Amino acid sequence: MARPLTLLLVRHGQSEWNAAGLMQGQTPHVPLTELGHAQAAAAAAELAGLRPGALLSSDLLRAVQTAEHCARATGLTLETAPALREQGYGVLEGRPSRELWDVVDWTDPYWSAPGGESLTELHARVEAFLKHLCAEPPADVIALVTHGDTIRAAQAVAAGLGPDAMPVVTPHNGTVTRLEICE
Repeated sequence: MARPLTLLLVRHGQSEWNAAGLMQGQTPHVPLTELGHAQAAAAAAELAGLRPGALLSSDLLRAVQTAEHCARATGLTLETAPALREQGYGVLEGRPSRELWDVVDWTDPYWSAPGGESLTELHARVEAFLKHLCAEPPADVIALVTHGDTIRAAQAVAAGLGPDAMPVVTPHNGTVTRLEICE
């Protein structure tokens, strides 16, 4: 049995598209707002007190900008990992989120927008990444800067739940969620 790992899952700060109510998915270039930078700095200060030994981030700009705050606060080197990206929403990215509630069955784990990724595919991607971390952990406490749906998938994987039972509550922007895995 692998040793237990502590993951400190940091949701990126508010992005310009969060503020505008637009579906982001894996759109790479969306930056943080001024509030988002403040949220990232606060999360980074909290993270520094938790003393992670490694810092990994999604490679999407909003996560990288958040992770840069975390790197400064912790003194850790930032490494990016595409596996930590948000769920891909394909052709829906950039559209107002409020327009999509009547169009999409968010509870169907096999549904995906054209060019996007289903919850089942997201869950499998996150599960494979976490299995790799358990097999070759860079530290006993690892900070992962990522996205709301990715955090929910990690929570499901850690609890032994499938994509049909992911938590419904998404952590707020700029928060740190503690998770134990590999037990």
